[in-house]
Amino acid sequence: MAGTERDQASEKPHVVIVGGGVAGLSAAFHLRNEPVRVTVLEGSSRTGGKLSVSEVAGVPVDEGAESLYANRRKTTGLIKDAGLGDRIMSAGVTASAIWTRGEIRRQPDRQFMGVPCDMDDLGRSGVLSAAGLDRARQDLVLPSSDRAGDVSVAQYVGGRFGQEVVDRLVDPFLAGVFSGRAEDLSFEATLTPLARSSARHVSLADAAGALVPHLPEGAAPPSVSVATLAGGFGSLPPVLVREVLAAAPDATVRTDAPVSGLARGANGWRVTVGSGAAAEEIDADAVVVAVPAGPAARLLDGVAGTGSAVSALTDVPYSSVAMVTLAYPRTAFPGGLSGRGYAAYRVPAVEGKAVKEVTFTTVKWPHLAGEVDIVRCSLGRLGEEHLLQRDDADLVALATAELADATGVSGPPVATRVSRWADALPQYTVGHLARVETIRGAVAEQPGLAVCGALYEGVGVGVCMATARKAADQVLGWLASQSGARTVPAGV
Repeated sequence: MAGTERDQASEKPHVVIVGGGVAGLSAAFHLRNEPVRVTVLEGSSRTGGKLSVSEVAGVPVDEGAESLYANRRKTTGLIKDAGLGDRIMSAGVTASAIWTRGEIRRQPDRQFMGVPCDMDDLGRSGVLSAAGLDRARQDLVLPSSDRAGDVSVAQYVGGRFGQEVVDRLVDPFLAGVFSGRAEDLSFEATLTPLARSSARHVSLADAAGALVPHLPEGAAPPSVSVATLAGGFGSLPPVLVREVLAAAPDATVRTDAPVSGLARGANGWRVTVGSGAAAEEIDADAVVVAVPAGPAARLLDGVAGTGSAVSALTDVPYSSVAMVTLAYPRTAFPGGLSGRGYAAYRVPAVEGKAVKEVTFTTVKWPHLAGEVDIVRCSLGRLGEEHLLQRDDADLVALATAELADATGVSGPPVATRVSRWADALPQYTVGHLARVETIRGAVAEQPGLAVCGALYEGVGVGVCMATARKAADQVLGWLASQSGARTVPAGV
């Protein structure tokens, strides 16, 4: 079937996007009004990747990612351009707490991604023991800690503040974002703004403080601008597909279309879908690879000149996650949920619990509040794959028991749901930025090839969307250089 699609279509350049997650769909969305023909190939039975929504006790609740930062035009702009601006819903409460040393304790007000700025504020939180707090204060008098290249978060932050700050503040934050561990994750890649600030300050607390606004005494910290969509963030992918197909009648979005091969030919790219006798070959002028590291490495392994990228991709581990969603009668939580002052709490790994983070969904998103309280319990850090092999009933039992220990909730939930995400999150381990530079450098040397997704600049939905825009601009720029015609990049 080689060449069939090219022969039957118009003369517009053909861009194939491998992967129908939020990054791949966002790339297609950015290309929808450009003079190109777009084909999205998704190997699974549905588009959307880690974005999915379903009902729990009659309430639509996200199964995976649920939010993005609302003050970033490059991400919310796509949502508005898709006609969903009136469905953007702001969080009601964004404050987090920590279940540690026997109780749920408020997180220090002045901190940056778990790194404390104010030792007195840290002491008032009660998160650390007296000995741990004394050790943390040494950051203020220790000499400068120069980094010889990239180091782990635990190594650098622990060297300044001591291990308790790592264990009870920073590691829980990283577990919530990356499902990883501070001992493995890169300081430069995961705490990038702090890494830059630390070059200008001796004390790491001062470096973190430079990133956090100073507040008048007694003033509450400003809330983080976080938003979701009415109907759930998982409602976004179908809208992106609809908008792509409506704007570009010659566009195609296919599911159950696993890409098994990618090769460079004399006149462009050859994309192989499926395998064996049923394999189909599609010609393309440009390709955007929007799949995780493992599948991307297998595809690039067939492309000459990408050996360094394949090696770097192969070095990226992934963690798996399970999300246990529970619905309780509103009377089940002592004193109710809304008055607690926080929308989530994290659980340090040193506490030995299965659940790493709990979100009170109907507190965080007031538009979902109704007859039940919805709670999402996240399980799974890197190295805990055995935990996620338990059946759904076991995971629900674990989550409900630990939730009861922490909050005193009484009685069983009225509805439950277990969502499993295998290889959900790339781990930004030490050396990650160098690996990304290697991957992008090798890909940039390939004519009409681009990459995007959670691997490259951040695991959040908004950042994935931003990398998709860059990939779309990259292939448009290359196509314009080949045709001699002026093609306006999608980001302009």
